[in-house]
Amino acid sequence: MNPGLKLLLVMLIALEISFTQSLIVNVILIAVSLIYILFHRISFKALFALVFWPLFPALGLFVSQWLYGDAGIHFAWILFTRIYAYVFLGATFTLTSSITDLALTLEQDFRLPSKFAYGVLAAFNLMPKITEEIKIIKTSALMRGEALHFWSPKLYFKAILSSIQWSQNLAEAMTSHGFVEDQDRTHYEIIKITTLDWTLLIVLFAAVQAMLYFIRY
Repeated sequence: MNPGLKLLLVMLIALEISFTQSLIVNVILIAVSLIYILFHRISFKALFALVFWPLFPALGLFVSQWLYGDAGIHFAWILFTRIYAYVFLGATFTLTSSITDLALTLEQDFRLPSKFAYGVLAAFNLMPKITEEIKIIKTSALMRGEALHFWSPKLYFKAILSSIQWSQNLAEAMTSHGFVEDQDRTHYEIIKITTLDWTLLIVLFAAVQAMLYFIRY
């Protein structure tokens, strides 16, 4: 499925279940999403993170509603499963789609300006370099007898200065390779939204509407 349409579908479903109260639909969405991401052979570590980390906010909502709320334990379970529905719905996109393909389809099919598409793509590709730069800054500080923790403003200030320098170098590199804002561009990889993509979007969204209409519990 086209990454742009997949993201749109996930956002629409997540927005809709925010205003509905169906425990069974939440469980169905979690199960279908889990099957989908398992089909794409994600690692056990990623699957464990999907289950473990949302447990804390989900339990917090469950206990708060159960002990202090007025809607009863059924609504507490709805809140609990809703957190996991959000997480697994998001995982169907983040774990199965490429940020490069998303940026390209947003530019080519959704008319996103090229400077924003390539800017977002550059930011994601710089993340490993930023992580490495933070390690270098910490090591340099230790050599001077100074420990920089993750809450130290100096650490982030130096990382921001490095990022500004990289962004300037990236802008000059793009200009030297012929990138001009607001000009028509050819593409090495063309991503088109096919009839199958639209069909999947409509069918899946309609299926969720049907479940929310007929399953009220």
